[in-house]
Amino acid sequence: MKHMPRLGLKRLIHWYFKALEVTLVLCLGAMCVMVFGNVVLRHVFDSGINISEELSRFLFIWLTFLGAIVAMREGGHLGMDMLVHRLSGKPLFAAVLLAQALVLGCCAVFLWGLMRQYALNMANIGLVTGISLGVVYSVAYLCAASIGVMALANIVRLLAGRVTPASLVAAHEESAA
Repeated sequence: MKHMPRLGLKRLIHWYFKALEVTLVLCLGAMCVMVFGNVVLRHVFDSGINISEELSRFLFIWLTFLGAIVAMREGGHLGMDMLVHRLSGKPLFAAVLLAQALVLGCCAVFLWGLMRQYALNMANIGLVTGISLGVVYSVAYLCAASIGVMALANIVRLLAGRVTPASLVAAHEESAA
């Protein structure tokens, strides 16, 4: 019975990332259709659909932020590991812990900046679609919170000894190879 909540949480996390991946595919597909359709319309009929240009930009914003969340989980972000590869033992532990703490700190600063921009974003709208930029940039809150939670989980797992620092560095290398 002790493992039941943990299994439920793992299942929830799994479906969260599956939903993100499906959303990424839908965003990319919609962008391709709208941009390609507009190119064809402009070259064949000398006209286009203005709303598709703005929606494509908005979907690209969502694609970027959601992709950053998925890349964090898969260890796909770029990293400078020249120094970390030369470390072992406590220095490696300290470097990886510091890196995760810096990611968490960046997410906190990002969230703080988003909250300060909230009123401005809600007041501004897309010129063609009329969509509030607060809605467009709401995905940034999700990105900062999700990456922050993953960094915090990595810190907790490191401090509890459930993961080795080398395994967090190795995850980044495997996804880059």
